[in-house]
Amino acid sequence: MTRTILITGASRGIGRAVAIQCGKRGWSIGVNYAGNQKAAGETVAAVEAAGGKALAIQGDVANEADVIRMFDTTERAFGPISGVVNNAGIVAPATKLADASLERLQRMFAVNVTGAYLVARETARRLGTDRGGKGGSLVNLSSAAARLGSPNEYVDYAGSKGAIDVMTIGLSKELAPAGIRVNAIRPGLIDTEIHASGGEPDRAFRLAVNVPLARPGTADEVANAILWLLSDEAAYVTGAILDVSGGR
Repeated sequence: MTRTILITGASRGIGRAVAIQCGKRGWSIGVNYAGNQKAAGETVAAVEAAGGKALAIQGDVANEADVIRMFDTTERAFGPISGVVNNAGIVAPATKLADASLERLQRMFAVNVTGAYLVARETARRLGTDRGGKGGSLVNLSSAAARLGSPNEYVDYAGSKGAIDVMTIGLSKELAPAGIRVNAIRPGLIDTEIHASGGEPDRAFRLAVNVPLARPGTADEVANAILWLLSDEAAYVTGAILDVSGGR
């Protein structure tokens, strides 16, 4: 069955992997990106090569107008949205909280918390059967950092992901009567570009010694779990927070 899926932060990493796997199922994908137009175009091409349809949509999830526009653009291109992957997020160079600037904290929470809540709110407005929608699935991207706290590195990032866990639990109950399943994935150490944006490209491999499975995960391994939550195979799953962390 053809589906329309909006993925925020889909130009790289986990978002890109999800988009390509959706393409293999013949689905249509709204590929949101913040600034890397070239990478977004490469994701679109990969989705189409896999057998799906895709459209790149620039937008900052921390900006309400951008969030509304990415939903509008996806729906105009491909029809009603049936699934949303709330994936866009940022990290900053490792630091203790005592040394973090106000600007860093404001941007971290603007994207990772306010942005995620805006995407979730728009999902509720568009997909909810109580508002004329047909229901569907929202998959939020949390992090194992929400459990571990990321001391001496990213306490602010960990806190922002803790907010995603709480939102997932509450919103799953709020939206169940409207036909929307709400779940979250908590990736652990995954080999993606986000570590480079935090100033340490090899971080996942350095810390893999602490992972029971003794290696970092891949973006595809996280995408597999997300695709399951988007699918009808997970029809009785809502309010779940699934660790994809190698046991860490």
